[in-house]
Amino acid sequence: MSSSINATLQHAAALHSQGQLGQAEKLYRAILAEVPAHFDAMHLLGVIALQTGHAQAAVELIGKATAINRKHPAAHLHMGNALLELQRNDEALASYERALKLKPDYAEALGNRGNVLLILKRADEALACHERALKLTPGDHELYNNRGNALQDLNRPEEAMASYQRALALQPDYAEALSNYGNALLTLKRYDEALVTLDHAIALRPDFHQALFNRGNALLGLKRYADALASYDRAIALSPEFQQAIYNRGNALKELGQYDDALASFERAVAINPDDHEAHNNRGSVLQGLRRYEEALQSFDRALALKPDYVDALYNRGNALKDLWRYAEALQSYDRALVFKPDYTEALGNRGNVLEDMRRFEEALASYARALAIKPDYAIAHWNESLCRLRSGDFEIGWQKYEWGWESGERGKTKRDFPQPLWLGGQPLNGKTILLHAEQGLGDTIQFCRYARLLAEKEATVLLEVQPPLTPLLKHLEGVHQVLAKGGTLPAFDYHCPLPSLPLAFHTRLETIPAQEKYIYSDEVRVAAWQNKLGQRVKPRIGLVWSGSAGHRNDRNRSIPLADFVKLLSAGMEFISLQRDVRPADGKLLLARKDIAHFGDDLADFADTAALIELVDLVITIDTSVAHLAGAMGKAVWILLPFNSDFRWLLDRDDSPWYPSARLFRQPAMGDWDSVLTRVKRELADCVAIRR
Repeated sequence: MSSSINATLQHAAALHSQGQLGQAEKLYRAILAEVPAHFDAMHLLGVIALQTGHAQAAVELIGKATAINRKHPAAHLHMGNALLELQRNDEALASYERALKLKPDYAEALGNRGNVLLILKRADEALACHERALKLTPGDHELYNNRGNALQDLNRPEEAMASYQRALALQPDYAEALSNYGNALLTLKRYDEALVTLDHAIALRPDFHQALFNRGNALLGLKRYADALASYDRAIALSPEFQQAIYNRGNALKELGQYDDALASFERAVAINPDDHEAHNNRGSVLQGLRRYEEALQSFDRALALKPDYVDALYNRGNALKDLWRYAEALQSYDRALVFKPDYTEALGNRGNVLEDMRRFEEALASYARALAIKPDYAIAHWNESLCRLRSGDFEIGWQKYEWGWESGERGKTKRDFPQPLWLGGQPLNGKTILLHAEQGLGDTIQFCRYARLLAEKEATVLLEVQPPLTPLLKHLEGVHQVLAKGGTLPAFDYHCPLPSLPLAFHTRLETIPAQEKYIYSDEVRVAAWQNKLGQRVKPRIGLVWSGSAGHRNDRNRSIPLADFVKLLSAGMEFISLQRDVRPADGKLLLARKDIAHFGDDLADFADTAALIELVDLVITIDTSVAHLAGAMGKAVWILLPFNSDFRWLLDRDDSPWYPSARLFRQPAMGDWDSVLTRVKRELADCVAIRR
């Protein structure tokens, strides 16, 4: 080779090392114009292509170079780097291995081989590569960082942290190592420390999207969901196709209750990576929260097609099938999850719920018992067991287990923290003041406020704190010294007790329910005002309630569309709507039904509802607060119940030990309101015939 070619090559290489890539490229090309098969010029021209972001051109150029000289380790290294840029990971691995065959102590090739092995999920081999490389170059901070990544992938976070610390000792401003160190802290659930570390990394590199993502994960772990969302949004602004950040953004939105936005994030995540089984699963969870059960089921099925042993998707699939009333299939889905994860307490708990819905009560209790044997403090399993036992009439264990609701997601949402002690029947109350406070729905308050009289009989001063709509109604409740609106200032008291805990405090059994015929009374002034509004009674008056709150977790089981409910109406009667709020679809029909009087906003509170109830002969209602109010007033009330009714209505009986004036009309099968409405219409007609 001529001395001029060698001189040109040396000049080009010097320019290349100084970063003057354009001038170096011209000289390499000039050499190739004279000597087309010049290995060094071809190889280094490929390196420049790689450095300037042209990985495909680099592969082609370096490929030509290695065809000229197959025994140059650096060429195989650079070919591996170019292939890695193109995500041709298996080919990149093969290139690094060719380099190492030629030069076994090639530290850079060892390190890069370790990196591609990490991408290929072969972390144990990656770790071995990085450790061999570190023996050759013990001062390489990047190798310590990458070794930490391998240890992190092997679920050895403490060792990973030690490796990141070595990297940081060598390079204190190494943002990647700080970010990875923070990620290892996340694995250990040391969220506060992780946040500090990640903030340091971001201070060094404000555009570091991976650190912003990890920071979002720390905030998610700290339940600072709005802050996590902001961090994910910053990461996505820097890297719009950052699929993991988009996915976790959906998780933050889900926790914030912003289900529509969460759904959009999960759908974007699966559009970027259709094979992400976790994104499909969480998309299904959000659809389930939106009560779009069929779509949720499809999403869970897609996740399971990608990963058949994905136990969380099997569990969620069971939940969707339960909500679709496809109980046998739901049971199969939970059982499949338990094959893969026998100690899956959530699956055992919800399996018990499905068995209870199928009226297989002994099997349900056995499933709860299995869950509790694994996790004795599993609050939701204790709570669900309590509902099963109470529904079956086992009040002794049922009321005790009901208290576990404080630790679960049910009663726990309304738990009050008072400095005064909780009273559950253990301390004498004579001369003491006790606060009874509403805990759940209006119906619960009406049902359990009857115990105030029993407390007064123990010579206690009884304060009753209730939801504001109930204060006018309950102000004269027997045994109560003062009725207070929830949210207001409380006077001094010695003990407190939530209303639904009173059956436990009084050791209530079926035969000892304080079933007064009547313990809530209407206001005479309001009754007179409503009498004037209704006018003279000329035929039997029937009060009607067909739907409850749309937000109630069991609403679709208990509420009946007005278009179906009107099937029970018969001629010869006057029908009075006892509902204040009406759904839009029902409102249109209600306007067209001249045989139903509806007063809407004229019902200011429950005292008005009680006055109207006083003026009707019979109340026909679904399971809502009006059912409790009519029963507490001693008014004849027919309560229409779904197949799986609330625990307080017990099983297979048409009366209620809580309300002597009530009759229960139960669905004979899930969703079968037609049979109920047909029976009610027939019996209503019989009542009118008898009256005539």
